[in-house]
Amino acid sequence: MSTNAKIMAVLTARPGKAGELAALLSGMVAPSRAEPGNLRWDIWQDQADPQRFVLDELYSDDAAIAAHRATPHFTDYLARVNDLAERTAIVLSPVSVA
Repeated sequence: MSTNAKIMAVLTARPGKAGELAALLSGMVAPSRAEPGNLRWDIWQDQADPQRFVLDELYSDDAAIAAHRATPHFTDYLARVNDLAERTAIVLSPVSVA
């Protein structure tokens, strides 16, 4: 039995970089959602701090996360994101999920 896995990432744009960060994240939507094993890939923006974005990702299992991290669009994102934002990402396992 496979267990879904979630990634939550909080990205706070560096000064003057919010537009570039939003464009980078927006470019990840279609290819990430098209990956086998991807169940959800959403971008949220903090209402109180528009410089802060939250990625809400859901995958069928840990293998799907590994496959996501091996894609060209993810490796391009990873090469660029640290110049645009401070980033914290955590991988979560379900405990009590409806």
